[in-house]
Amino acid sequence: MARKLFGTDGIRGTANSEPMTPETALKVAMAVGESLHNGTHKHLVVIGKDTRLSGYMLEPALTAGFITMGMDVVLVGPLPTPAIAMLTRSLRADIGVVISASHNPFGDNGIKLFGPDGYKLSDDFEARIEAAMSKGPTRRAAPSDLGRAKRLDDAGGRYIEFVKQSFPKGLRLDGLRVVVDCAHGAAYKVAPTVFWELGAEVFPIAVAPDGFNINRDCGALSPENMRQEVLARRADIGIALDGDADRLIVADERGVILDGDQLMALIATNMAHGDRLQGGALVATIMSNLGLEHRLAKQGIGLHRTAVGDRYVVEKMRSLGCNLGGEQSGHIILSDYATTGDGLIAALQVLAAIVQTGKHASEVCRVFEPVPQLLRNVRFGHGRPLETARVKRAIAAAEARLGNEGRLVIRNSGTEPVIRVMAQGEDESLLTGIVDDICATILSVAQGTEEIKSPVRAAE
Repeated sequence: MARKLFGTDGIRGTANSEPMTPETALKVAMAVGESLHNGTHKHLVVIGKDTRLSGYMLEPALTAGFITMGMDVVLVGPLPTPAIAMLTRSLRADIGVVISASHNPFGDNGIKLFGPDGYKLSDDFEARIEAAMSKGPTRRAAPSDLGRAKRLDDAGGRYIEFVKQSFPKGLRLDGLRVVVDCAHGAAYKVAPTVFWELGAEVFPIAVAPDGFNINRDCGALSPENMRQEVLARRADIGIALDGDADRLIVADERGVILDGDQLMALIATNMAHGDRLQGGALVATIMSNLGLEHRLAKQGIGLHRTAVGDRYVVEKMRSLGCNLGGEQSGHIILSDYATTGDGLIAALQVLAAIVQTGKHASEVCRVFEPVPQLLRNVRFGHGRPLETARVKRAIAAAEARLGNEGRLVIRNSGTEPVIRVMAQGEDESLLTGIVDDICATILSVAQGTEEIKSPVRAAE
C-alpha cells in the first residue's frame, strides 16, 4: 500500500492545518496503538519535541491518543531527534515520537516515528499506520487499562552522557574556543553543555527559543551569524546545528563554511586510517559533490549513493554493512554510536581530528576541492510540474547540453512543496544557464496551472 500521509521524514506540514492538526495527531497515535497491539503487553512511548509553539498543541493530542489505546507515555520535552532515538532504545520503549519539522521555519511542524531499535519506521509500517487511520480504531482501552503519562526529568542528562561517550577516550577539548549555534532549537541546553564538559571554552548563540525563532537567520541553514561569531571571538571552530540537531555545518577559524560533504570526507578518511570504516565505503546521496567521490577514490574508499533522505542512507548502510553515511546538508550517521543523524556526535568526530593532529580547523576540515555545483529551489503551489511534457523536454535538453561533463539532479522535496534543481560540472557558466532554463520552465508551467507562493530562491 502506498503512503500518502508520510513523506521522506515522517509527516510534515503547516501547524494547525491538515495534516498538522491535533485531530490528525490524535488519529496517528491511535493508529500506532492499533498497529502495535500485542495482547496484554503494556506498550511504552517516548515523546520529544523541538521548541516550536505548535509543539504544545501536538504533544497533548498525541499523548491522549496513546493513552486512549492503553499505552504509557514518557514525555521528555525539547531534545534533539537523535536523543529520542537513543531514549527509545534505552528505555525499552515500543515507539519513539519526535514533534519537529527539523530545518523548516517555526510555522511548520512534523511527526517522526522511531521503532524500538531506534531506527525510523519502515515504509511498510508507516503504510500500516495510514491504513489503520483510514479504518479507525477497532478497540479502545477499558477505563482500568488506560495508559499513564509521566515526565522524565533526567532525559537531557542521559543524552549528554551518551554523546560524550562517542568522543575518543583520553582526549579533551581543553584550550579550544568553540562557537555553538543551536538554532533556538531542541539542542539549546544540551549542546553547549556537551562541549563545555569536555573542556572547551564555549560561546553559545541562538539559545533563547521563544516558540517563533527556531531556525530564523541562524543554525545550519543560516550559518552566517555563527561564522561572524567565530571571527569576532577568534574561535577555533564554529558548529551550527539545525532545529532538531540532527544535522551539522562547520566554520573553520578563518570563517570558511564547510558542508556535510567535507565533514564526511574527513571522518571517512580518519576511520579508514584507523581501520574502523566498515564496508570500506561511505554512503551518501545523489546530491553529494563529485569532488567527494574523487577524493575518496584516491584514498581507496568507496562511495555508495542513495536517494535523498537520511532514512535511505541508513537503509543502504544497514544493507551493505557500512557504519558511516550522510548528506551534503549535514546529516551524518555514525552507526557505531547512533541510529540516526546526530549533529553533536558528528561534531565531536571533527573536533577529535583537530585535537589529535594539533592543527587548525582550516588545515583539517577542508579535505577536497569541490566540483562547481549550483542548487536552486523552485517553490510552487499544488500539482506535479515535473510530470509535464514541457518540463521533461527542458530537462532532456539540459542533459544533452551537459553531456558527460557533469551531473544533473532534479527532484521533488519530500518535506515541502519545492522542486530542487542541482547541476555539477567544471563549466560554471554552463551550469548557470542549465539551471536557469529548467527553473524558468518549471515556474512557467506551474504559473499556468497553479498559484505560485514565492519565486525561485536559493536552496536552503
